Amino acid sequence: RLHSTSGVGMSGGGSSMGPGGGGSGSGGISSKDSHVKTKDIDAVEGKSVSLPCPITEPLDNVYMVLWFRDNAGIPLYSFDVRDKESREQPRHWSAPEVFGSRAKFHFDSQPATLEIKDIKRHDQGIYRCRVDFRTSQTQSFRFNLSVIILPEQPIIMDRWGRQLNGTQLGPKQEGDDIVITCRVVGGRPQPQVRWLVNGLLVDNQNEHNSGDVIENRLLWPSVQRNDLNSVFTCQALNTQLDKPKEKSFILDMHLKPLVVKILEPPSSMIADRRYEVSCESSGSRPNAIITWYKGKRQLRRTKDDISKNSTRSELSFVPTTDDDGKSITCRAENPNVNGLYLETMWKLNVVYPPLVTLRLGSTLTPDDIKEGDDVYFECHVQSNPQWRKLLWLHNGIHLEHNTSARVIRSNQSLVLQKITKHYAGNYACSAINDEGETVSNQLPLRVKYTPMCKHADRVILIGASKDETVEVVCEIQADPPPRTFRWKFNNSGETLDVGSERFSVNGSRSILKYTPVTDQDYGTLSCWASNEVGTQQHPCLFQVVLAALPNAVSNCTVFNRTELSVDIQCIPGYDGGLPQIFVLEMFSTRTGITRFNLSNAEEALFSLENLDTLTSMMVQENNSLRLRIYSYNQKGRSAAYLLTDFIIGSTAYKTDDDVTLTLSP
Repeated sequence: RLHSTSGVGMSGGGSSMGPGGGGSGSGGISSKDSHVKTKDIDAVEGKSVSLPCPITEPLDNVYMVLWFRDNAGIPLYSFDVRDKESREQPRHWSAPEVFGSRAKFHFDSQPATLEIKDIKRHDQGIYRCRVDFRTSQTQSFRFNLSVIILPEQPIIMDRWGRQLNGTQLGPKQEGDDIVITCRVVGGRPQPQVRWLVNGLLVDNQNEHNSGDVIENRLLWPSVQRNDLNSVFTCQALNTQLDKPKEKSFILDMHLKPLVVKILEPPSSMIADRRYEVSCESSGSRPNAIITWYKGKRQLRRTKDDISKNSTRSELSFVPTTDDDGKSITCRAENPNVNGLYLETMWKLNVVYPPLVTLRLGSTLTPDDIKEGDDVYFECHVQSNPQWRKLLWLHNGIHLEHNTSARVIRSNQSLVLQKITKHYAGNYACSAINDEGETVSNQLPLRVKYTPMCKHADRVILIGASKDETVEVVCEIQADPPPRTFRWKFNNSGETLDVGSERFSVNGSRSILKYTPVTDQDYGTLSCWASNEVGTQQHPCLFQVVLAALPNAVSNCTVFNRTELSVDIQCIPGYDGGLPQIFVLEMFSTRTGITRFNLSNAEEALFSLENLDTLTSMMVQENNSLRLRIYSYNQKGRSAAYLLTDFIIGSTAYKTDDDVTLTLSP
């Protein structure tokens, strides 16, 4: 509002009296007063205002000061100093129906003023101050008092028209738009409604004006992190005489974490050992919640520490061999908004000794492997670091590459070509890396084969007398066990099948009871067995011979005798038609019990050693040893030959204590 310079109107120096005075004279506006310039003065409803009345004469020359409103002829306020008494104590009068006690004239102020308190709306109007002097011309001053009505407190609404209370705006997320409307009711003159952000004017354009309601809608697009705690203020302003009515909100935001990092993760870890790893995040509002994941599975053994600006979480876990190559994820997430998270991943390098598994070749059936087949094994190795050496074992013994033996090693495979039953047994592989050595599971290899004689390298002699029944035992090795047996007899003249009723079968054994009667019944018995693999290729052979007990040895002589050893040799007797074995026994002279013995399957020759030990032992026992020699075959033993001129020890008796002697034939 523009304020004009006040003007002074001059009139004759009448002595008219206002209220409280007693003088005559009208207070109406004269023709001269109508030419007095009017000064505009603004006042705020409920506040105070001072209307100036510039008096240029001293109080002694002032007669009376009168205040009028509009065209009223009756003053509403008088300041009376007409007599001596009133000059010492001026008389004030205020029309009770206008200002009453709200008005007070201050003559001593510069300029003199009429102070009006608690301005009312109806106080608005034209006011005139008239000063009557004793000797000078009357002065008049005119004022146009405008009463300003302040608007009501602004109301803030969201985009859906809901009133916002408190002082917080939000919380918002980054990228959100802020749409808020400031509504102001009332005010004279019409107020300006404007928006300020952090004290800076950003919008002063009203979008809606209906009667005494004014609205200003603010669009603040795509709020960013740096908008946090920004102050959004709506002001309603229609005068400079008072502070604007305003309402402020502080922007609160939910912020995504700025940083998440795993602190010094180990480059490698040993399997099955416990580790503690920390993850730190900052930048989230409110502070982030940290969660750990291995793949999609959450890890829960954590310890969290939340400070003012950051969150730290410590994970305690034990990596396993299966974790090698997997990733651990540290996720920092705003606890109030789903999806506001930041994460980092750490790929695990778990070192461990090899994990070794041995498998039979995938094309092979374990229970269908037989002699002549090719077999291969696969050694599966999982290790970190990579294995550097691979070993193969058969029944605990290392297998080397040997093409001539048809044992072929190739990387992680073992090939056995044209196997025999000797390849059966337990197989394993072993892998070595920098963390250690591991032996695989043992894998049994079963090799099926046709029956064969348990004693395939020789013909077994069966000694039998005429009319003597002997048991001929045919023992077979086979896998699977034999199903059937058959026997044949052959002599120089004929070959005969043996009926099944004459022999029995018990697992891998067949027993034939055979009784030779005539010389033609002596010859060769043959035994075959069959299983699911096939029939025995070479039969078990038994030579049935006419047999008797062997004859005794004779002419035993002692030679090469020393204090330590002696040799004894005899002439063999008839062996009874069967292989015979020679035996030397040393027996106690006192008890007749055999103390030591030697045997020789080749000849009747014996070497006795440690004679000094034997002699000393016998002397201590007060005893002696005598020697006897005999032979035996399948039919039994011969008569013994007693060495009468050879004695070890003395004839005195002592207790028999066991001793260990080295005696060799």
